[in-house]
Amino acid sequence: MNDFSAAQRSRVTMLDVAEHAKVSKASVSRFIGDDRALLSDAIAQRIEQAIAELGYRPNQMARGLKRGRTRLIGMLVADIRNPYSIAVMHGVETACRQHGYSLVVCNTDRDDEQERQHLALLRSYNIEGLIVNTLGHHRDELHELHREMPLVLVDRKVEHLESDMVGLNNPQAVEMALAHLEERGYRDVLLVTEPFDGTSSRIERVNSFKAQIEQRPALRGTSIETGSELTARLKTFLETPGPGPKALFCANGIAALASTHALRELNINLFDDLGLIALDDLDWYPLVGSGITALAQPTTEIGASAFECLLKRLRGDDGAMRTLDFSARLIVRGSTLGVSR
Repeated sequence: MNDFSAAQRSRVTMLDVAEHAKVSKASVSRFIGDDRALLSDAIAQRIEQAIAELGYRPNQMARGLKRGRTRLIGMLVADIRNPYSIAVMHGVETACRQHGYSLVVCNTDRDDEQERQHLALLRSYNIEGLIVNTLGHHRDELHELHREMPLVLVDRKVEHLESDMVGLNNPQAVEMALAHLEERGYRDVLLVTEPFDGTSSRIERVNSFKAQIEQRPALRGTSIETGSELTARLKTFLETPGPGPKALFCANGIAALASTHALRELNINLFDDLGLIALDDLDWYPLVGSGITALAQPTTEIGASAFECLLKRLRGDDGAMRTLDFSARLIVRGSTLGVSR
């Protein structure tokens, strides 16, 4: 064991190792690179001992740049606080690690200027590929990056960007939700979504909701957005006479949290006065009332598949762009049991 501090180790150079081992700098370079087999056992042993005694740590970034490979994958996310983003990111990072890559994550915080700056930052890191889950307002920059490297979209499409896309089968998920609510006896459904802000998945869910309501004559459906007026709009929905028992369909976990807070403010007796089903399955869903019925997204698979698509492109696959739509899984809890009991 050596007594070198972290600061001292960071100052140790390849030349220091070569001098300590009494070998050439080229021999040290071969030892820490891919040409170790060219060295004799005696020289390799001296270099290994010198590295251990000096506490030398190779500059992996410099080595990667010298070879034209950094083994860095970039990921751009719109809101790192969103549980969906965290779960997908975990799937991406796990897959990266299994294949010897490292993940660089940039959070745009739903801010256009942050997105622009982070795109420039990721390019400066010489990433080999990019996974994008953000607003996509800087389409020109994304198009330019896509000309330089493989790029995979997660959950959200970017207009005119011909890229692989991995996400949820939104029409199928909406159909599952409405079929479940109708089967349980609910007849008046309010969809609660975050503001569109150009987010394709939100738009697709609302459009699917409207289209499928038209195909289900037993149901009446309307939609609202989260925001400062949410509590008042929920109160209006609850007080307006309808064709039968009422239910909320929250289009993601953020909408579900906002709706639950609003219902608490209104002193609604969860879930006797109305049903609730939500896309995403978050840790707190089972803790609210008798539990919130969920449409769980396979977030780990979505993240891992996004990286696998990227890896295929990195290995030379130049086939047509592919779209992977995963199915949601219905998890029934007490929030949709009231009518049929």
